[in-house]
Amino acid sequence: MKKIHIFTLGGTIAYKGDSDKPIINGEDLVQGLPEIATIANVTTTSFLQAASSSLTIDDIVVLSSEIIQMIDKGIDGVVVTQGTDTIEETAFILDLLVNRDVPIVITGAMRNPILRGADGPANLLAAIQVVVSGVTKGIGAVVVFNDEIHSAKFVRKTHTQSVAAFQSVCGPIGWMTENVPRLVMTPERKSYSSFQIIREDAPVALYTVSLGDDGRLLPKIIETGYRGLVLEALGGGHVPSSMVEPLNDLAREIPVILASRTGSGEMLTKTYKGYPGSETSLLNKGLISAGWLDGRKSRILLTLLLMSGTSYERIREYFKCFSKLT
Repeated sequence: MKKIHIFTLGGTIAYKGDSDKPIINGEDLVQGLPEIATIANVTTTSFLQAASSSLTIDDIVVLSSEIIQMIDKGIDGVVVTQGTDTIEETAFILDLLVNRDVPIVITGAMRNPILRGADGPANLLAAIQVVVSGVTKGIGAVVVFNDEIHSAKFVRKTHTQSVAAFQSVCGPIGWMTENVPRLVMTPERKSYSSFQIIREDAPVALYTVSLGDDGRLLPKIIETGYRGLVLEALGGGHVPSSMVEPLNDLAREIPVILASRTGSGEMLTKTYKGYPGSETSLLNKGLISAGWLDGRKSRILLTLLLMSGTSYERIREYFKCFSKLT
């Protein structure tokens, strides 16, 4: 029987009613699903009990180290439960940092346990079934919700309340069928062993461009201590012309990643050339294309690269290579 370890980080799956404190730990979650004992030997760790909105990148970096240690001791797979607000960020960090081939699944609950139709138990059971099956072995972290399997590279929370809140632009890579996980797409897995975290403080700003934005906040980015910027530009990578020079100035000082606020599709690189603020003008000013990564995942990647002491040119090359993953 496979050995599975569950790390709990709080969230709706571990709360009841109006309580502001977690009253269900990992052991409670497992005891609420007696059928788990027939498919896996499960152990648990209450890693951190916090609202997902209060989690930090440093928290998940520490979690990644504990997961690696647990895997190296012989665990066959890992499930992480937490609040849903930041699951996509947690999943992507673990995908980047846990350079092991064992299954890693992140899940949680959209509906409070006291409500009819609470989804937490079903999500946890499906997550454990995915880990036990081994179908996601070697493809990085995945998110399991609503009987669907999503790659950490593509998944996003797209709704405030729906149990089907987690979606991917390319669709789920698999799903549950009669309690059996099915994988229908296999994302390419690439080694991320170059990540060696050497510092804790590497703040990266995320800035979304909107209609009529004059960029007056941009000069404050460096003044307030940010070491990098991810710009969620309009469309395929466009900004108002008034923002071009401030962005040029920033790109001389810190890495500036050019992503799209649309959340899907790949950044343009050569389609629009005739005006200031086009993607070609910004790339010529030193901004770095995010490829198909959205703004939130670009911020995670840039933060981890900065925390690893990565040089500017290496950051540019890393984004260039990473954007080619499928």
